[in-house]
Amino acid sequence: MSEHNPQGGEAFMQPLLRVRDLKVAFKVDRAMNEVLHGIDLDVYPGETVAIVGESGSGKSTTMHAVMNLLPGTGRITEGSVLWNGRELVGIHRRDMESIRGREIGLVPQDPMSNLNPVWSVGFQVEEAIRANGVAKGRKAVRERAVEVLQQAGLQDAEKRMKQFPHQFSGGMKQRALIGIGLSADPQLLIADEPTSALDVTVQRVVLDHLAKMTSELGTAVVFITHDLGLAAERAEKLIVMYKGNIVESGPSREILERPQHPYTKRLVSAAPSLASRRIGSDAELPAAPTESFDVAALTASARETVAHGQPMIEVADLGKVYKIRKGNFSSEDFHAVSDATFTVNKGETLALVGESGSGKSTIAKMVLQLEKPTSGSIRIAGKETAGLSGKGLFDLRRTLQPVFQDPYGSLDPLTNIGNTIMEPLKIHGVGDAASRKARVLELLDQVALPRELASRYPNELSGGQRQRVAVARGLALKPDILILDEAVSALDVLVQAQILDLLAELQRELGLTYLFITHDLAVVRLIADRVCVMQKGRIVEQATTEEVFERPQQEYTKNLLAAIPGAHIELGV
Repeated sequence: MSEHNPQGGEAFMQPLLRVRDLKVAFKVDRAMNEVLHGIDLDVYPGETVAIVGESGSGKSTTMHAVMNLLPGTGRITEGSVLWNGRELVGIHRRDMESIRGREIGLVPQDPMSNLNPVWSVGFQVEEAIRANGVAKGRKAVRERAVEVLQQAGLQDAEKRMKQFPHQFSGGMKQRALIGIGLSADPQLLIADEPTSALDVTVQRVVLDHLAKMTSELGTAVVFITHDLGLAAERAEKLIVMYKGNIVESGPSREILERPQHPYTKRLVSAAPSLASRRIGSDAELPAAPTESFDVAALTASARETVAHGQPMIEVADLGKVYKIRKGNFSSEDFHAVSDATFTVNKGETLALVGESGSGKSTIAKMVLQLEKPTSGSIRIAGKETAGLSGKGLFDLRRTLQPVFQDPYGSLDPLTNIGNTIMEPLKIHGVGDAASRKARVLELLDQVALPRELASRYPNELSGGQRQRVAVARGLALKPDILILDEAVSALDVLVQAQILDLLAELQRELGLTYLFITHDLAVVRLIADRVCVMQKGRIVEQATTEEVFERPQQEYTKNLLAAIPGAHIELGV
């Protein structure tokens, strides 16, 4: 990986970042547990590198070690990190702070917990610009803040600056963080799952901007991602990590079209973002089934019962209006959802898709009775939910369970994983202590988590592991209806395939009903029976999955489908 032949016949180019034999360990019960076992990698000016691998493989740990941002007891035990020829291992904290932000930018993985809830989004972007010395003077700082938010794909950036993080959707928060990361025009941008919370159209805007930066300014980008479509389409070089080691590296297309290592082959075969285009057409199906096609088969068998199922969720003329504060103590109406109407039958999966901020999660919150509708009605299993309270609402919760978008904010940091999963069982008085514990272990097995994690706390788990815990908690009561809000967006492709497989199998066996909110259209192709496409709070298209993918009616839907990263790249297995 140390060789690099620049285009245009230039002289040998020195890498911006040169990592050699990097080893990282975390202290666990007075012993050092090594999690990186000798990482070697180079990043050159203007180069785009993607690091892929399953959750917990060491992707984020590698780049956090480079920036000296290892959490808790994490330490670099061996190795060298050269930045522009300067050794960063053992560097003084103040010297490292002068490099962070200005020379090496970071877009962190979690958009929910990386913005301060008591400060407006605009204030936080401006603070980063001041700290990095990008602009001076109040007016110049503000103009730069609006500019970077627009570059990151945030519409109405000037108006949105006054809002607080809780008034932003997950994708909008992610765009704000991308704006902060780009604010100083760094030489290297480390983007940790930068587009996991973004819909495909905004993804394309942001990635196009990053590509423009790399070509114009010579900015290098390191993507830490589980989206192989993004890696195939956007990165020149691919690094595949597994259990703290690099198992394969080289040109992206070459590796994804002809993977050599067994682990890389597993990743590629399980990737719905790339395989989904082949699932819809029998002519293109490969002879050997993969994990992704198992999901399609299970979902297809679940569909056979859909026609006979009674309506479980009936939404009619649903509307939600929020008040947005303006200056002078006044406010204006913001229509988050307008005139939404759809029905989900027993045993069926309906997917709500659309751009970030289109109203998908708002509908989910209203169905869950976490938000009160401004207008319209919601019926669950034939019962009107308006005015429900006390025991009626408690009984509804038994049949209707959520899996939230944010695996960081939806888990109590002071409660261990076992008790987190067990909590719904306790609240609803299901079983005794022994049977609850057995159910927790069963659920951990179902979502592919080691049983020993039951005694761990959320801060000891990766983002993907936390999301699996959230899915396990949602399944604990064996509900009739599951509302899945971006439930697999934080998961690597292998675990994503396992979770989708699990959801399809449970649906087939138990006749579960799913309302699936996502911006990942490839996942929709695998799991959904019908699709509602949302734009600016309205449902603009509603049809079966096949009709939406093969014969989209609206230009907006066509743009969403055209923006799927890597959709037309043929992969080897």
